[in-house]
This record gives sequence, structure tokens and C-alpha cells, in this order.
Amino acid sequence: MSTEAIAAGVGVPEGELAIAQRVRQLQSLIEQARQVSVSGVALDSPTTAVAATSSSQAPVGDFAAALQAATTVDSASPTTAQSESAAGAGAVSSEYDSVIEQAAERYGVDPAVLHGLIQQESGFDPSAQSSAGASGVTQLMPGTAASLGVANPLNPTESIEGGARYLGQLMAQFGGNTADALAAYNAGPGAVQQFGGIPPYAETESYVSKVLGYAEAYRQAQPASTTVGGPA
Repeated sequence: MSTEAIAAGVGVPEGELAIAQRVRQLQSLIEQARQVSVSGVALDSPTTAVAATSSSQAPVGDFAAALQAATTVDSASPTTAQSESAAGAGAVSSEYDSVIEQAAERYGVDPAVLHGLIQQESGFDPSAQSSAGASGVTQLMPGTAASLGVANPLNPTESIEGGARYLGQLMAQFGGNTADALAAYNAGPGAVQQFGGIPPYAETESYVSKVLGYAEAYRQAQPASTTVGGPA
């Protein structure tokens, strides 16, 4: 059917005429946008250049191509919401949150800190195993696991229970100082005692900083009533 017939509305069913008129309106808008992009917009950035190039190359009647060009421009620049989401990536929730809460309460530790510890130790992977021999979500060494009554460190509930118990013991040993307790969890209580605090090991210093950062992000994302205590 010719464009002249569509324009005049001759012999065109009413439904098809409405669709055809809408298509022409869209084509007109695309043409206007193309003209502005080519002649009236300074190409100050790669994103703008992509928009102008895509618009100028797309045929006037090719609405799909124009739509694709717009989508490309939108996806090239992260939105504020996307940036904020990336910034808050530390606040990770997991299927073990309720188990963490209960274990933390039993052993008097901050659930946010226990959550951060697990996030740093294993990323909540129950099958995680280190080259040193630690395993499970709380990365317990075999001897430590046995002393804590953990029969199967790869069982997430047992591992969380054991990790919470061990962290509680370290908190008591180091006078409630969360940073020292975390350092002892990573480097061993002997190293913390030797140096009178966090030992000057890059790995341990980074470990304590990351766990506390994850804990704070998690704490900020939870109702205030779900955490007890806090970092010393």
C-alpha cells in the first residue's frame, strides 16, 4: 500500500490507518532527532558521539534501529541508582542470616560482625576450602573445628555455630575488643598477644578492615534491633 493512500486515508481500514499514522509520527520524531544530533549537538563525549553517529546512520523509517541506538546510549552511562547499588555492595544478605542471628545471640557476639567475618572468609560458600586446610563458611581449621565440637565443617549450620563460638571465645580473651578478636581469628591469638594488638601483617590488617567494613554495611541495611553491641 502506497504512502499516498495512507496519507489520504483512502481504502485503509480504520485500525490500520491509526497504526499507520502512529508510525508516521514516530518516523517524524526520529527524523527530527537525527537532524538535531547531526547539526545541532556538539560531540563533547564518547556517549554523545555514539548517539549522533547511530542516529545519522539509521534510515528514517527504521524505528528498530533508532530504538537500538537509544538503548545503547542509555546503557553506556550507569544511572545514579546503579552507582549507589554498586557502592552498597558490601551489604550482602544470605540464606544463613537467621542461623547467624541465633548463633551470635548464643555466644554474645555482634551478628553483623559474624556476618562480615563469613563474607570475608568464604563469601558464604559452604564448600570453600583453603590451601592451608581451613574449610566451610567460617573457614575453621580441622583442629579448631574439633575443639569446638564441629563434626562437619562443610555443614553451614555447624560451621556458623563453631565460628560464632570461637569468635565469642576470642572476644572474651581480648577484653571485648572486636578488632583484636578478628585479628586473632585470622592470625591466631598468639600473634595478637605477641604484638599487643593487631599484628603488623598486611593480610591481617586488611582482613580486620574488610570484616568491619562488611559488618557496618550489613548493620546499616538491617533494622537497629537485629544487632547487639558493635565494634570496639
